[in-house]
Amino acid sequence: MDLEPIDKRILNTLQEDGRLTNQSLAADVGLSTSPCWRRVRQLEERGVIKGYKAILDRRQIGLGVLAFVRIKIDSHSEAEADEFSHGITKLAEVVACYSIAGDADFMLHVVARDLDTYAEFAMTVIRRLPRIKEMQTTFVLKEIKPFNGFPLDFVRT
Repeated sequence: MDLEPIDKRILNTLQEDGRLTNQSLAADVGLSTSPCWRRVRQLEERGVIKGYKAILDRRQIGLGVLAFVRIKIDSHSEAEADEFSHGITKLAEVVACYSIAGDADFMLHVVARDLDTYAEFAMTVIRRLPRIKEMQTTFVLKEIKPFNGFPLDFVRT
């Protein structure tokens, strides 16, 4: 999907602060309020903007452990992958899940209160999901650059 330069400015500004009023957003990107409002609505309707959320500091809310869990499943039929995917979507501790290429099938982004809580979750929940053949956890020691939005410099105009 091609984006116009003004759309990129709007999206960059909203990724920095999704709580801006339309008037502030319009001033920041160099538009009057009505065209700015129309462009934001079009971006929402096209599905470019999927919603607005607060970004929380996981440590401040008591989630001290951040881990990535690579999962291999023992069968690669579409039905079994769907069964695994469906089970993962129900787990609150799994904040993101990706089907990946390479030496694993899925990558989970998991949070937990502490290592003991993670260990309990891994052994009693993840390991018991259907079709798990292998599981490998990588713990984050320090967040160098957490996700804060997508780069729009590479998007076609």
